[in-house]
Amino acid sequence: MTTTGTAFEVAVHAEATLGEGPTWDPATDRLLWLDILNSRVHTYDPATGRRTLRRTDQHVGAVKPRAGGGLVLNLRDGIGLLDPDGTFRWLHREPVPGRRGNDAAVAPDGSLWAGTMRYDEAPGGGTLTRFTGDGTAETVLDDVTVSNGTGWSPDGTLMYYIDTPTRRIDVFDVTADGRVGNRRPLATVEEGAGFPDGLCVDAEGCVWVALWDGGAVRRYTPSGELDRVIALPVPRVTACAFGGPDLTDLYVTTARVGLPAPHPLAGSLLVVPGAGRGTAQPAFAG
Repeated sequence: MTTTGTAFEVAVHAEATLGEGPTWDPATDRLLWLDILNSRVHTYDPATGRRTLRRTDQHVGAVKPRAGGGLVLNLRDGIGLLDPDGTFRWLHREPVPGRRGNDAAVAPDGSLWAGTMRYDEAPGGGTLTRFTGDGTAETVLDDVTVSNGTGWSPDGTLMYYIDTPTRRIDVFDVTADGRVGNRRPLATVEEGAGFPDGLCVDAEGCVWVALWDGGAVRRYTPSGELDRVIALPVPRVTACAFGGPDLTDLYVTTARVGLPAPHPLAGSLLVVPGAGRGTAQPAFAG
């Protein structure tokens, strides 16, 4: 196992309350990321340093590119679509008092797998739901506490998933029609090392996991072996994604929520240049 403590750089110095959801958009060559609790969608262009900010009307748990342009948003009250001209409309609206959208990912077939959680993090109060482009919703898991990282193996035959309080990274088999089954643990984060949050999968099929209250990103092999740790000075590391023209730079979001004396970089967007090689992520087919 390799441990690295000095490989990161600061991509965007920020004070996001709950920075989350880094996603590389190959159509625009920029990174999308969020501040969930401040209802903000950020973009960052590493070639020019240009940044944009868009406020949403609700807390936003995830943002992903759409195949026809625009964005899909996992909001407090459901799934929203933002058209290229800025027009907003609901794809699926289902408000549940005390619940909000959290992390989400796009499957190889273009469907959106969107998680929810209760604000009070009540056990079993969240879900994982699959949405197709026409707004059809199919509940995949209905006994989730904090639905978080979701990703697929490069060949699309495995799906990885995190319900944070379990401390596990789970793996499912994916059937020919895109459904999942045979859930089992891939790895468990030991007590005292933090909690698994967001994840991404690289071109070798290894799973990179951000550790909330763990100050690190870990890489696990497809067999569940821990083979790399990138140590970071910020305790609340939330999510990670490969980006850049060659998908070799690992972008990492962080948070400062709940910290009485946040580190100066808490809430910033960090990057580990040349960390590995990611795979092109599909856009939402809607």
